[in-house]
Amino acid sequence: MNTSALARLASIGMLCAVLPALAASAGTAAGADPADNGMLGTTDGMQIYTQICQGCHMSEGRGAIGAGYYPALAGNPNLASSNYMAVTILNGRRNMPSFVHVEHPEFFFPTTWLSDTQIANVINYVRSHFGNHYDNPINPAEVAALHTKESKP
Repeated sequence: MNTSALARLASIGMLCAVLPALAASAGTAAGADPADNGMLGTTDGMQIYTQICQGCHMSEGRGAIGAGYYPALAGNPNLASSNYMAVTILNGRRNMPSFVHVEHPEFFFPTTWLSDTQIANVINYVRSHFGNHYDNPINPAEVAALHTKESKP
């Protein structure tokens, strides 16, 4: 099994642990397109960070070193580029899985995926929290434009 498959299995495990809480707390914005809510049922950047990202990047965005290396998001100069973040979330990087919606019939559970709206919102959340003060938000259309041929939903 390759590293990408192992990372996807790990993300499945995280998802299975949080699905009951998400189902109970998921809310949708009035007039929001249900497709924007993806498999988590919310487009709130803070909730997405809490449910998916903080398991590796920690609650304060300081990252971790131990069973792997999870870079700090707090004060990270790479976050100056919202496109860098979007491409990382779309395609994965090192041990971080891709969060693009891809069907994998060989897996028992679906892989964790995010819509372009969810990706934009979690990027905007991270870039405006944890001591980061980037004021040029990314929007879902800009995220959609960054999909590679292989990652198109």
